[in-house]
Amino acid sequence: MKKRVAVLMGGFSGEREVSLSSAQGVLMALQELGHEAIPIDVTRNMEKLVQNLEIHKPDVVLNILHGRWGEDGCIQGLLEMMDIPYSHSGVLGSALSMNKIVARNICQVKGIRIPEGQVAQLVDVCAGHIMKPPFVIKPIGEGSSLGVHIILDETTPLPNPQEWPFEEEVLVEKYIPGREIQVAVLGGKAIGAIEIRPHGTFYDYEAKYTDGKAIHLMPAPIHPEVYAQVLEWAEKAHKGLECRGVSRSDFRYDDTHGEPGTLYYLETNPQPGLTPLSLVPEIVAHEGMTYAQLVQWMVEDASCRR
Repeated sequence: MKKRVAVLMGGFSGEREVSLSSAQGVLMALQELGHEAIPIDVTRNMEKLVQNLEIHKPDVVLNILHGRWGEDGCIQGLLEMMDIPYSHSGVLGSALSMNKIVARNICQVKGIRIPEGQVAQLVDVCAGHIMKPPFVIKPIGEGSSLGVHIILDETTPLPNPQEWPFEEEVLVEKYIPGREIQVAVLGGKAIGAIEIRPHGTFYDYEAKYTDGKAIHLMPAPIHPEVYAQVLEWAEKAHKGLECRGVSRSDFRYDDTHGEPGTLYYLETNPQPGLTPLSLVPEIVAHEGMTYAQLVQWMVEDASCRR
């Protein structure tokens, strides 16, 4: 059945451009599928957003926002109040997943291995009071690797606390050498795992959204037992964090001493990107699902109050 589908895009986080890129593909797919696609560029003016939704009266909202305010439960709460079915995780799942500290703690309780880490003031980290290199500095509530710094040794430049645009508290994790493995989960079932080999130090914002900055290997060429384990852990993370719809969980795989190596959970993205270089479309395509079929699945899976 054809539906009126509002696509929330843009937003006002550091991931605005990623969201706009994802939304263009989604809008084209909706048109291909015969749905009535209604693009809505979200700003800080929530009154305008509510008015747009009231005027257009969509059957479904595809929430293609990324980062703060669009992916952390805020917009989800508004859609719940308006009783409009929407894609991806609900208020709780979005909030739990986007807080890296909470997500780590929940996954550890579920039996998923996480790197050694702690919360600290950035100024203390930079003063050398928290952890010896190699370690990773991460903002607690950002996505797309925004603000992530890998400190390999004493010569690696540290971020300037005076110019830090995020919270003063950060997550400091022991650096895990090895490989980047990411898993797509649809409706609670892990679809497949992909390995990313960035040409730079790690899979940062530029590598994620600039063609030619990373090599994608699908399926991830890792030991069969580890492949099965990473799928299982991604499903556990999805369910443990109360996610719904589509999610993507990120892992590090330390095989520096040979295979099978040791797997570590990093984080879960409750609204993974849908850009031309994004991983979820690539993973599901390998399993025979087209981009348009993925979008149709999201339309059908949209819900409210669950």
